Amino acid sequence: MSDQPAFSFDEASPRFLQAKPARKAAAGPSKGAEDHRLKHRDRLRARFSEGGADAVPDYELLEMVLYGAILRGDTKPLAKRLLARFGDINHVLAAPEARLKEVDGVGDKVVFQLKLMEAMGHRMARAKVMQKPILSSWDALLEYCQTAMAHRDIEQFRVLYLDRKNVLIADEAQAEGTVDHVPVYPREVVKRALELNATAMILVHNHPSGDPTPSEADVEMTFAIRDAAQIFNIAIHDHLVIGKARELSFRSEGYL
Repeated sequence: MSDQPAFSFDEASPRFLQAKPARKAAAGPSKGAEDHRLKHRDRLRARFSEGGADAVPDYELLEMVLYGAILRGDTKPLAKRLLARFGDINHVLAAPEARLKEVDGVGDKVVFQLKLMEAMGHRMARAKVMQKPILSSWDALLEYCQTAMAHRDIEQFRVLYLDRKNVLIADEAQAEGTVDHVPVYPREVVKRALELNATAMILVHNHPSGDPTPSEADVEMTFAIRDAAQIFNIAIHDHLVIGKARELSFRSEGYL
């Protein structure tokens, strides 16, 4: 390689002038700062490995989740911004993509990581109830419904289809609606039960307001599905309304 200095063209004059040495690029994070972040990550991982989830507060747990999306840099400020916006980890993971991206520092990779964790949580809770006698796994069913639906911003209506041994054979979201309404068609609910050879159903929907008290429309819809299902000897075991912190059972409240 030549030791000759680099040259540039001077647009104001038809001559080549020897270029001044190029300015150095703006310095990135110092090596010391980067080492500090790496050691912080190592300390968090060690604390979690030794003590489990109870050994770290929510913001540090979320910090570590974000490592998968942000390979370098400090994830603590973003974790704290997400918790400040949405309140807790459940609400962070369940938040719609558009709302997540309103938070400074959230891009596609962060959204992907959060939604991946949400999906894994749902699958883990669902695995505890699928293909098992539902009436002997009632607490696990309630936990699954809370995990899957309690933190949604819009209403969702699900149907849990059971066989003659009350084993859960299918869990399907039938419809999604608005913040306070979801359209449900009894004919479609019963039609799907016949397709699955289900002999019983548990209806489930959430109230984004947090209050699981059923509305008059909820009661009317439940009775309409019950009446349609009775024609085919399909039982409605319960209708669960999922709130933020608790659920309401139509069966326990005397509606069914």
